[in-house]
Amino acid sequence: MTRNRRHIPAIFVLIVLAIGLGQARAAAPGDTGVAAEKDPHKLIAVLRSDAPPQDKAMACKRLAVYGGKDAVPALAALLPDARLASWARIALEAIPDASADRALREAMGRLQGRLLIGVINSIGVRRDAKAVDALAARLKDADPEVVSAVAAALGRIGNAAAATTLQEALAGGPAATRAAAAQGCVLCAQKLLSEAKRSEAMKLYDLVRKADVPEQRILEATRGAILARQSAGVPLLVEQLRSADKSFFGIGLRTAREMPGREVTGALLAELGRATPDRKPLLILALADRGDAAALGPMLQAAKSGPDNVRRAAIRVLGRLGDASCVPVLLDVAQEDTAELSQAAVDVLAELAGGEVDAGLVARLSNARGKDRQVLMQLAGRRRIRAATPALLKAVDDPDAQIRIAALTALGATIEIGDLPRLIARVTKPGDPEEAKAADDSLRAACARMPDREACAEKLVAAIAQSPVPAKRKCLEILSVVGGAKALAAVGAAAKDADPEIRDVGSRLLGAWMSADAAPVLLDLAKNAADAKYKSRALRGYLRIARQLVLPLNQRIAMAREASALAQRDEEKKLVIGLLRRYPSADGLALVLPHLRDAKLKAEAGLAAVSIADKVVASNPSAVAEAMKQVVQSGANTDVTNRAKALLDRASRK
Repeated sequence: MTRNRRHIPAIFVLIVLAIGLGQARAAAPGDTGVAAEKDPHKLIAVLRSDAPPQDKAMACKRLAVYGGKDAVPALAALLPDARLASWARIALEAIPDASADRALREAMGRLQGRLLIGVINSIGVRRDAKAVDALAARLKDADPEVVSAVAAALGRIGNAAAATTLQEALAGGPAATRAAAAQGCVLCAQKLLSEAKRSEAMKLYDLVRKADVPEQRILEATRGAILARQSAGVPLLVEQLRSADKSFFGIGLRTAREMPGREVTGALLAELGRATPDRKPLLILALADRGDAAALGPMLQAAKSGPDNVRRAAIRVLGRLGDASCVPVLLDVAQEDTAELSQAAVDVLAELAGGEVDAGLVARLSNARGKDRQVLMQLAGRRRIRAATPALLKAVDDPDAQIRIAALTALGATIEIGDLPRLIARVTKPGDPEEAKAADDSLRAACARMPDREACAEKLVAAIAQSPVPAKRKCLEILSVVGGAKALAAVGAAAKDADPEIRDVGSRLLGAWMSADAAPVLLDLAKNAADAKYKSRALRGYLRIARQLVLPLNQRIAMAREASALAQRDEEKKLVIGLLRRYPSADGLALVLPHLRDAKLKAEAGLAAVSIADKVVASNPSAVAEAMKQVVQSGANTDVTNRAKALLDRASRK
């Protein structure tokens, strides 16, 4: 139903009310302020006082929860107030006493425009049967929005008197009145249907369907008429499904989704056989939404042949309704040349639920050939079917390169730790670049999902010892992804390997290690590596850990101290200074000060020193005072010097 535009502010008020009530409930039970907010007498006194509108609005909001009969007169007095009427009506709608109904009925006789519409809406919310006569008189109001509100209120009241009034207005009167009455009749019929008064509801729905009213009302009534008739409404449903009008066809589809029963499924299937190709996918989707297993067979047939758009829709529906019985048909489609259909079938097979599906795919894999075999291997990988691993391992030696690549790719998702060396062997074996990449990617995927990373690392380390340099490099890179103590030890050893290529790979991977246990290994390399290049790389990696990973402050400072002793290049020293500035401490400040004596680092060191001092002056004033004297004496730029003097002054006053 369309909502009266003049009632929109009340909806906003309801949202505010919900938020406010939630806050009120969250307040402490013993709060005396909250207790006062719950006292209806004090809240009523606010309404009768000269309090500002916002306070009165808040009182109305609370009276919606705590108010009773005594609050009605004060609330009713606010109904003519454009600023507070909505607030007052919210409270009146909630008070469970007949006096609230009387107040709203009385107000209806003396208000106009938006205020009148608001009161009528509230009467509809309360379903006040005694208001029917007064509402009926307003059906002839000159304001069409008032007429619309009246009809909606009568529809919500929904008793016999309201229904009669609405029927009379529907039968005669101007177009605007008929349209409003149609809306009211539909609301009334909905209420009757909810009360299991189906025959009365059908009568109203049918009257609206045959009336000269806007199409939207007829559509709503048609839907209701079908639902009210239950299984006897199927012929009327079919009439909509065959309608040339898209709107009525659409309401037929919507209603078919709501109606229970095999008769409805049968009707949709019958229409599927005679509908035009552009409508068939929509009927198929409606069948899917019903979830009726009776549609499975026809969906399989639709997936096999026909227009592509219809087949695609049927294939997707099989993903929702299907089971293991769908596998043969979907596999056939997956091998077709039409890429979109083939991919749709593969996607459905990958998601189809049930262990029987896995078992069926594995059984077929053993004897499959050609494209069928590739599709089955792809599905084994996507579904992570571990039982397919033996067949996949066998296929990695197939004469067909595409079969080998498909098998290697799938193994990344199915292989377990015991068979991992066989996959590692494919990575360490030279071969076609495309096949080598598939093996490499597969091994990475397999290692990343292994639950025991130490056991996984052990397999890779064992392979490194017997592999040529290119294979060693790949295994080391995968070890860096696996992580753990064994992986770290192997990469650390590689960083000291006699082979320069392995040293380069090891030091690079070590420098990017993402756990703090690599710090001692990097520090050792920074101290003892034979090549200055690797010393510098290790030191940078060491500082990266200190800067980026979660560590205690004292550990960061200790690492900065170690790095300071090793740093040879200005870039390395700047990294140390940046680390100390990022994590300020008095000990860090002391480590920065020696760099003030280096002309190339003085500016950066001075800026870091005042930045650190500003953070620690409260806790370490004496250290800051001494440090700021050195900054001033260093001849740093004017801004740094001024900041140092100000910090020195602050430290001296501590």
